[in-house]
Amino acid sequence: MVVMLHPDGQYDPELIVDLVRPILQGSADMVLGSRMLMPGGPRKAGMPMWKIISNRILTTIENLVMGTRFSECHTGYRAYSSGFLRRIPFLRNSNDFVFDTQIIAQAVAFRERVVEIPARTRYFSDASSINFSGGVRYGIKTLATMAHFLAWRLGLWRSRLFQR
Repeated sequence: MVVMLHPDGQYDPELIVDLVRPILQGSADMVLGSRMLMPGGPRKAGMPMWKIISNRILTTIENLVMGTRFSECHTGYRAYSSGFLRRIPFLRNSNDFVFDTQIIAQAVAFRERVVEIPARTRYFSDASSINFSGGVRYGIKTLATMAHFLAWRLGLWRSRLFQR
């Protein structure tokens, strides 16, 4: 398996054991560490309000488009089984932050098992590698990914992201 942990210091690496457990138990192909599932949520950990609001809006749109019920689609704390990585054409994805959105959309498109676990975070002045303008660009790319997903699902577009 592969564990992805954004290197900005927000996520507690002690949770890796919890993150990989569903894969080791055979109940998941991909695990998302969700800040939204923590008691008190991300605000208690110091997440800026603009990030909470934008995260909630984007996740709501993604859930509507993909037909899912994720608490958060924008976590930098994930685990992937090796089988998942062999089945998903992730090398076609972007090489920036929107990769995270694209691989969730691929997981849903290919009916992979995705579960969430609560993930503790810490916020401090250097705790994020994305600023407001970068966040806006990421949000636009996320919405574009959802438009591609929807067009693919409706049979209007043959996106290479969703072809094996």
